[in-house]
This record gives sequence, structure tokens and C-alpha cells, in this order.
Amino acid sequence: MERQIPKNVRQIGNVSDSPKIYVEDYVDTFFAQLSEKSEKAKAPVGAFLVGDIQSGDDEDYVYIYGAIRMHELKMSGNEYVIDEDTWKHAYEDCKQFFEDGEMLGWFVAHPGVPLTPDSSTIKFHKKSFPKKNTVFIMKDPIEKDETYYVHKMNDLMAIGGHYTYYEKNPCMQNYMIASRKKNGAVSPETVEDRAAQDFRDLVRKRGERQKRRKAGGLMYVASASLVLILIIMGVSMVNSFDRMKSVQSTLEALADTSDTVETRETSGSVTAVTSEEQTGDGLVSDDQGAPGEDGQASDGQNTQSEDAQASDGQNVESEDGQTDESGTDSSGGNESAEASDASAAEESGQASLSASQNGSDGVYIVEEGDTLAIISRKMYGDVDHVDAICRMNGIADGNLIYVGQKLLLP
Repeated sequence: MERQIPKNVRQIGNVSDSPKIYVEDYVDTFFAQLSEKSEKAKAPVGAFLVGDIQSGDDEDYVYIYGAIRMHELKMSGNEYVIDEDTWKHAYEDCKQFFEDGEMLGWFVAHPGVPLTPDSSTIKFHKKSFPKKNTVFIMKDPIEKDETYYVHKMNDLMAIGGHYTYYEKNPCMQNYMIASRKKNGAVSPETVEDRAAQDFRDLVRKRGERQKRRKAGGLMYVASASLVLILIIMGVSMVNSFDRMKSVQSTLEALADTSDTVETRETSGSVTAVTSEEQTGDGLVSDDQGAPGEDGQASDGQNTQSEDAQASDGQNVESEDGQTDESGTDSSGGNESAEASDASAAEESGQASLSASQNGSDGVYIVEEGDTLAIISRKMYGDVDHVDAICRMNGIADGNLIYVGQKLLLP
């Protein structure tokens, strides 16, 4: 029956050679026990290898899932000798514990012996295991080194590495339990626990690596999301700050405007000029300034009747130039008119002076008919400062200014 290539494996050495050798973990543990026995006895200890050989399209595979200890491994000079009784017991154990298994090689643990088979060992292997791809394993219990050899091309050729695989192996487990007293192995519970523990440790390490990868991926996603959120919040805060600053500038401009009250002074005099006589009201107009029938005199001005004069409290000159009942000279009216004209001239001069001083203190009050271009030309002699005035006062639209608005000059 064709076997599936094991998935849970551990590579030992360079496995690029052919065939590919897979050794089950219980068998590898059994080899370690035999090496300890050989080291204590200062003598070689051997075992027969049990398994099967399979050929694929491009590769050959050797699966070693059992090992049977040799009852006795003798030495004749530098040659290994396996007697008939040892072969007999090996076949019986193989049939009992590994019913479908095939003995396809041998294992030797020998302290202090070079891990290179001599010609007698190669000859013995060819005679005992003539089939292609049979295996010979040499191990030094003291140095803990081992070498795998494969029978191919009519020679024993070293293999650079092999695989140790993990799976349920009740056949080898039962054999180890039955033979523990004979080969000095540890208790079966300890053997089973070690193999199971090795497998659990391997699975646990893989699980921890996968968890760390998942945790690292989640941390990366969380960090990227947090950075994105912070960027969005920062952009929103900057935009909000710009809006708040614009609103604050507008409110300050409105507050400055509300605090400014425009006042205008008048001269207090009213001058009425008419070109025709008005009749029916008691008023008479004379172009040449002659006195009327009611005794009023006019110097080119319209005068009111006695009733109107009385009500207004004004002085009127009679024909002979005398004053009326109030005793006031008519020249007083001329003086009052001259004072009014002087006051108006003074106000006009003050207004002109204040216009020339507008903006001299760095603050310009918008006048009727002003635009930002006109203000720039007044203050700087050109229109290149319109944008600077807008930035200084937080004005988004240069057309929205009003009379009385205070503008800071850059």
C-alpha cells in the first residue's frame, strides 16, 4: 500500500540526496536508548530496521517505522558478526510486532569507532541486505554523531540528512514496552510522554507563531486606523479654527462699527430766499428795497408783517431809520447774518481738515462714496494696497464696506 508523505516532520542535515529517508520519532528514541546502553557497556549494540521502500515517478522513499534490537552483536577482529540465533529472534519479533514490516537495514552504536564502514562491513551489508536503497546507520554514543548510508550503485553511499516524522505508531510502542527490561530502556510511560511531548511542543510553537502573526497584523491595522482618525481630526480642527477666526474678525468689525456714532453739527441759521412777492399772507416784496405801506423797510430781503415780526421777535427799521419798540438797531440783523456765514465757513474748514487727517493715526473711517481702491489711493497714492487692507481687516468681499466703518491701515 502506498504511503502518504508525512506532514509533521523535522529535517536533520541536508536532505537533497536520494532516496528520501523518513524515521518515525519512536524509532529515533529507541536508537538513543540503545546508544546509552552501548556507552555503559563499552561494546557495540545493534538493531534491525523495519519499514518499507517506495518508488515514485521522480524520487524513492524509505520509511523506517520500527527497530528490533539484536540479541547479540559479535565482533571478529574489525568485522561485525550476526549469528543464526540472532536472525531467528529478529524474524520472530518482526512477525509479532510488525506484521507487514520488512527488515530493510541495520543500526550499530559503537563507542569510539569511526563512522565510516570498512570493506568488511560493506560486504556484510550487501550479503545480508542486497536490495536497493537498504539502509545502514552508524552512531557514536560518546560524540552523539550519526551517519546514514544507503545501498545503491553496488556500494554503501553516505546520505547527507533525513527526516524525523511524528504520527501514531502503536507497533513500535508495543515493542518498546515488551522489550524494556531486556534492553534497559526507561519505563514506557516516559517514552510515550517524551514522544507526545515533542509533538505537542512542535504544534504549540507553530500555534504561537501563528498567534503572533495574527496579533501583529491586528496591531498594524489598529495603528493605521488610529493614525487615520488623528489626521481627520486634525484637519477638522484646523478648518474649524479658520472658521472661528473669520467669525471672530467679523464680530470685532461689527463691534467697532456699533461703537461709532456719526454726529453732524449745523450752523443754527436758516436763510430763505424768494424771487417773487407773496401776497395774501401779509408779506410784501420790493425789488428796490422801498418801505411798504405798513412802515417796514427792506434792503433786498423779504420782510414779514408786524404780526409776524412780533411773533418772531425781530427788529424792523422804519422810514426815518429809527428803531422799533424793542429798541434794537436793524443793523443787528446784518451782524447776525455775517456771524452765521463765518460759522459756516469755519465748519467747512474743519470738515476739510478732518478729511485730510482721516487715516493719519492708522485707522481710516469710511466716508460716503469710498471704495477700497479709493482709500488705497488716498492713503498710499496707488491701488496696490487693496489686498493688504482686506487681510488686515479680515474682509472677504472688498465691495462690502459701509460708511463709518473703521479700517486698520497696513
